[in-house]
Amino acid sequence: MQLPRRFLPSISALRALEALDRLGSASAAAEELCLTQGAVSRQLQTLETQLGISLVQRDRKKLHLSPEAEIYAQQVRQALNQITQATVRVQSAPLAGTLNLAILPAFGMRWLMPRLPEFARQHPDVTINMSTRLQPFSFGSEPFDAALHFGTAEWPGTEALLLKHEQLLPVCAPQLATAAGISTPSDIQKLPLLHIQTRPEAWRDWFELQGVAVSSDDLGGTMYDQFATITQAALHGLGVALMPDYLVEQDVATGRLIALRPQATEATGAYYLVWPKTKSKDPALQKFRHWLEGKAQPEDPLPR
Repeated sequence: MQLPRRFLPSISALRALEALDRLGSASAAAEELCLTQGAVSRQLQTLETQLGISLVQRDRKKLHLSPEAEIYAQQVRQALNQITQATVRVQSAPLAGTLNLAILPAFGMRWLMPRLPEFARQHPDVTINMSTRLQPFSFGSEPFDAALHFGTAEWPGTEALLLKHEQLLPVCAPQLATAAGISTPSDIQKLPLLHIQTRPEAWRDWFELQGVAVSSDDLGGTMYDQFATITQAALHGLGVALMPDYLVEQDVATGRLIALRPQATEATGAYYLVWPKTKSKDPALQKFRHWLEGKAQPEDPLPR
């Protein structure tokens, strides 16, 4: 689609606008862009002329963006970031495929990693770069093509593939369980509860599934950001943690942790591979997604 030139300002002018908004002064913008202040001012004047609107408020020798220009600059920043990310991707793997994947630390390490050697053998032309993210994010502002996500498939502007349902067990150190005398689900409220930041409603949902009415006052306790740290807290007797069974299987088998219920309970959410709809035809993503479809079987046990 051919757009009128006034809708496609020069990158140099847009960089000057973005830098002035982010740094707050023409001198700082000029230093970052390796230009003179006069050159920055001329870039902004050119942009104003091309757009036909005023963007800059000039107070003596100081330049300030108008409120409307600040909003425009924020949107330009996102677009410049996307151009940068696309350029890095094409330079790093111009012939082969590259997939930038956001993973959840525990699930990525315990579920995905043991399976990846097979993918590498089948698709040696695809490079997978991985970084951890604990919370959903904007694919428009982060350099990822897809993400491993826990929750529901409702992530705006994306498509999803169900990977795995999760089974939860309440666990604690043996001495804590003995001292509390736990025999029913409601007895677990006697113990300090350990919470995970990414699933703040996990304990409430679990108690409801056990038929135990709880109030906000019943669900106090300490908060942890990752399963690795909450596991250590449980091992050291700081409270009872509601854990995915595959993460504590070995600790329960060796007696380092005690499962306070005989059977695991299926969590409300599940693990998904999610990707933006705009990436659906990306060759590397398609290969990875089609390969994962063969692994995404709820009845398939997690590797130990």
